[in-house]
Amino acid sequence: MSIWFTEKQTENFGITMKINKTYVSEQTEFQKLDMVETEEFGNMLILDGMVMTTQKDEFVYHEMVAHVPLFTHPNPKHVLVVGGGDGGVIREVLKHPSVEKAVLVEIDGKVIEYSKKYLPEIAVDLENPRVEVKVDDGFMHIATSENEYDVIMVDSTEPVGPAAKLFEKGFYEGISKALKEDGIFVAQTDNPWFTPELISQVFSDVSEIFPITRLYTANIPTYPSGLWTFTIGSKKHDPLEVPAERFHDIETKYWTPQLHTAAFALPKFVSDLLK
Repeated sequence: MSIWFTEKQTENFGITMKINKTYVSEQTEFQKLDMVETEEFGNMLILDGMVMTTQKDEFVYHEMVAHVPLFTHPNPKHVLVVGGGDGGVIREVLKHPSVEKAVLVEIDGKVIEYSKKYLPEIAVDLENPRVEVKVDDGFMHIATSENEYDVIMVDSTEPVGPAAKLFEKGFYEGISKALKEDGIFVAQTDNPWFTPELISQVFSDVSEIFPITRLYTANIPTYPSGLWTFTIGSKKHDPLEVPAERFHDIETKYWTPQLHTAAFALPKFVSDLLK
């Protein structure tokens, strides 16, 4: 008998995958955590019934969260990742030699523990000497930081449970305070097919705080609708005005210098959400 997992992405739509085995099914202090092996996408991390990452397509999300802001900033040295306990964003951050220190603040230590065990190629750099891992509340870490980071990346789940406050305007105001005078931040902001109101609200909130605010997209097949958005807020540096000589060679599977710019070219129904 085949076993299938279905993520109910809306009340009327879901995505289904065949499961070979279940490694972990646990209620942590913060959320329901499942780690499974799928037939199509390899090992997969699920939080509160939502797909977080898989071995097959993880590189898209992690590369686009990390490389767009890091290449936009002329000299990123001190980087913060809020969430991201699987370690994928950290792995990509460390491909930039200018980064002297990357701080990861993940609220759920179990995400880190099981990612190291079952997603080792994603969590590969969590013990790198340039990385500081804190099992703590990212919201509170931001609230107590000031003029500290060059780039902040918010690698959160969807806006439910412990991640809901990471989509509030007050959080973005805290991020602005935690950034240096030419700092940049990026956050995943869900998809335009099922959560258009969220994209509109976040873009409006970030635009009131950051003089340069832009939206870009990527194709991630295991995320709702497959079309995913990221909102970037910058104090000085425009991701659409990065000089060509700033792009240095790094090993990627999705991001390229050409895609860096192309990702900001939005379908009209998406750009309409930003008006």
